Amino acid sequence: MARRAKRRLMNEINVVPYIDVMLVLLIIFMITAPMINHGQIELPQIGKSLAAPAIPLEVIIQADGSLTLRDRAKSSAEQKVDQNQLIEAIKQKQAQNAEQPVVIAADKNVRYEEVIKVMDVLQQNQVQKVGLLAQQK
Repeated sequence: MARRAKRRLMNEINVVPYIDVMLVLLIIFMITAPMINHGQIELPQIGKSLAAPAIPLEVIIQADGSLTLRDRAKSSAEQKVDQNQLIEAIKQKQAQNAEQPVVIAADKNVRYEEVIKVMDVLQQNQVQKVGLLAQQK
């Protein structure tokens, strides 16, 4: 009987080929990196000054559901209005500045439905920039 050579399992990994591959990749990156053109960004230019943003009109919904309009551009005085007067005042301001923003400030006890009604009326009358005003904690 011929003696067969018993094979033993190798528990070692030959890492020499991996090191060779890594060195070749390193050399390739070292040679090509200086050849890459770095991107340049051309920034837009502006005029002398930017126009200041318009101060928003505040539509305040009181706890009893009444509406109040505050125009901080003129003064901080509040003016009680109904829906028709509100729309007229906002249209007058938008005639002067088409980008006039409007914010709605409602008492925390006001029903959500009342706020939605005011937003809906503003939207039906082509008021584009409508936001909600909230107080930070």
